[in-house]
Amino acid sequence: MSNSSKLPNDVLSKLPDGLPAPRDDGACDHMTGLTLPSVELPSTSGAMVNLATYGGWLVLYCYPMTGKPGIPVPDGWAAIPGAAGCTPQSCSFRDSYGDLQSLGVEVFGMSTQTTEDQVEAFQRLQLPYALLADSALSFAKALGLPTFDANGKTLLKRVTCIAKDGKIVKHFYPVFPADRNAAEVHAWLSAHAT
Repeated sequence: MSNSSKLPNDVLSKLPDGLPAPRDDGACDHMTGLTLPSVELPSTSGAMVNLATYGGWLVLYCYPMTGKPGIPVPDGWAAIPGAAGCTPQSCSFRDSYGDLQSLGVEVFGMSTQTTEDQVEAFQRLQLPYALLADSALSFAKALGLPTFDANGKTLLKRVTCIAKDGKIVKHFYPVFPADRNAAEVHAWLSAHAT
């Protein structure tokens, strides 16, 4: 890995300066109004979760992958627009979770990582909500989520969906910078989830 593609050591706590911003390529234009697909996904809670069965308000933030301490990120990671920032995004939802719950909102994070990798992040980051593993891309394909490839793995582009009673009413795409996403979601829900 070249030095220009390495993320700084503190990437787990904050986003580095100078990350390239993703552009809106229209890959999520179809989402508003769609029903969440009925797909069972393993979660960090140990249970299978089907988001289509949730009533009320729900936030699903999709992210490429959470880094692990001591494991290098894929080559060129910082140069991929929108790729870096999964841990800061998860931490921002963790820190906003009480405010979102006070609005009657449930939160889930989802990536194509294994449940084992997600359990590590869930525990290390002390997340109060479950992470979902879509390793087979079943949910992503059913909903038409945008993806990209890095080091031979298909990863989700960063998109956040807000659903009410199983139907997507708002989406954020592209999400940048990732650590501000929870505040944007909270602001929208504060105006609409009353």
